[in-house]
Amino acid sequence: MIRVKLGAKELKVKKGTNLSALFENRNIFAALVDGELVDLSAKLEKSCEVMPVDFSSELGKKIYWHSTAHIMAMAVKSLFPEAKLAIGPAIDQGFYYDFDWKFSTEDLPRIEARMKEIIKKDIPFERLIMKKEAVSEFFNRLNEIYKVELTRDIEDDEVSLYKNGEFVDLCRGPHVPSTGVIKAFKLLSIAGAYWRGDVNKPMLARIYGISFPTKKELDVYLKRLEQAKMRDHRKLGQDLELFSIFEPAGPGLIYWQPKGSIIKRLIEEYWIKEHINAGYQVVSTPHIARKELWQISGHYDYYKENMFTLNVEKEEYILKPMNCPGHILLYKSRLRSYKELPLRYAELGTVYRNELSGTLHGLLRVRGITIDDAHIFCRPDQIEDELCNVLDLAQKILGRYGFEKFQVDLSVRDPKNREKYLGSDEDWQRAEQGLISALKRVGLNYQRKEGEAVFYGPKIDIKLLDAIGREWQTTTIQFDFNLPARFQIEYVDKDGKSKLVTVIHRAIYGSIERFMGCLIEHYAGAFPLWLAPIQIEVMPITSKQNRYAEQVYKRCKRHRLRVKLNDRSDKINYRIREAEVNKVPYILVVGAREVQRKTVSVRKRGRGDMGEMKLKEFFSLIDAEKGGED
Repeated sequence: MIRVKLGAKELKVKKGTNLSALFENRNIFAALVDGELVDLSAKLEKSCEVMPVDFSSELGKKIYWHSTAHIMAMAVKSLFPEAKLAIGPAIDQGFYYDFDWKFSTEDLPRIEARMKEIIKKDIPFERLIMKKEAVSEFFNRLNEIYKVELTRDIEDDEVSLYKNGEFVDLCRGPHVPSTGVIKAFKLLSIAGAYWRGDVNKPMLARIYGISFPTKKELDVYLKRLEQAKMRDHRKLGQDLELFSIFEPAGPGLIYWQPKGSIIKRLIEEYWIKEHINAGYQVVSTPHIARKELWQISGHYDYYKENMFTLNVEKEEYILKPMNCPGHILLYKSRLRSYKELPLRYAELGTVYRNELSGTLHGLLRVRGITIDDAHIFCRPDQIEDELCNVLDLAQKILGRYGFEKFQVDLSVRDPKNREKYLGSDEDWQRAEQGLISALKRVGLNYQRKEGEAVFYGPKIDIKLLDAIGREWQTTTIQFDFNLPARFQIEYVDKDGKSKLVTVIHRAIYGSIERFMGCLIEHYAGAFPLWLAPIQIEVMPITSKQNRYAEQVYKRCKRHRLRVKLNDRSDKINYRIREAEVNKVPYILVVGAREVQRKTVSVRKRGRGDMGEMKLKEFFSLIDAEKGGED
């Protein structure tokens, strides 16, 4: 007999008992055994601690979605036997599978119908362990060239596969016990994707999908997806004339139209004002620098494929992919004393990254990125206070846009693989404790993510929730144990000795482009008054009121409002409808009555007619709504 700790209970079971025997709840489809994620078909061979996994956890969702991807691959191979299998992982929302085959959207209903048949048969997921050579031979016989390549890259001598009836796929697992566990699903779209993200390799067909344990959950998700399509920043950006991407100029490069430029400027000006108030010094660094700078930072050796290079007078220059080295040079421009710290540099710096064209996506993934970067150079005893200040500043700035709900992740190193990370144990412990203490001081709940830290330091990621509940990655607060040592970033302490400074990287918006995409979708293009590119349209009903309309327009201008005079000859109802489509917050209509009474008829976006009022009364209304805009 062996002992199994299951929650608050401790059980005695026979050695070799299947995990599935421990659970009566059929919603549980996998388990953590001493921290290792396994199938319910796994046998218990020693005393251990077991934690059930269901769809309510992130791990459970990944297993559920990955299992659905396998079912989709089974259906595709059944309908299109010549299609070759590539990879089919779970992603943040759902799953996809890549195939070497040409599909049309008309194929999706057929694939869904075959998936339903497979689910109805309730075919078990069986885990197989085979020698690597045997697996290669097996997939060679099936002419599954992508599986052969994947197998070749596996370092272990033994490889795991999963079998559903006659269908076999290369996979680490785990999976749900059988196909019947999947209850509700939908295939969403087909896209192209290069094999392994390499433009020099074959273009594959990628089918995306989603699945849930209940139809109700699926319906809610699909409804939210429809809402998201209506809010798509790429369509709204074009319809509202906010930004453009021009093919002759190249993909991933954003051209801001006049209206979009106004919003971008307001976002940046607010950011600058709040940073100056918070004790930051705003700096500006060049867009290019010699190769040697990026060799010192390590970017040239580890990030070169993502950088754009230039030849200048027989020297190699780099279009900057990061702002960090520039800020470090500014810090090192003279000797620094402990009394000067903390030193906070902030920059809205545009950087350039050679992203694959297939990964570019409107404002969310671009090649020219304006990062709202800041670097804090401080002493160890200042870390916690600086982190609290950043978290407070982030909440204040994001709150200005109406965001109040956040998901916070604390990414720390894997305690079992400390050798993979730079910096001493003391550095990591101090940094992790500083992050935790700061989060507690400002009252932010967080999820601890072991093994999610980058190699050079732990970090905090803040994801905001938009109007329809979607997560958007924005604020990042990152320690760096790499650059201080590489650049010898030092200060003279009160004992007269030089010591390495602590460097904290941070961004609040993340990037201006991505944040703008988020705002467009969050507001569905209907920006609040303080951000709206055109706040008011003044409209005379006929040309007889043009003179008075122009007087109203000028008074709005003097009141520092962004106003447009729309005195075109089109009928008033047409012009009102046009302004509503363009999501203008206020329309001021003036006719003969308004001219006589020296008033305006006010229409508010989303509310309609608010009646007549004097301009002074309207300005008081506007001032209250702007919420403290200078």
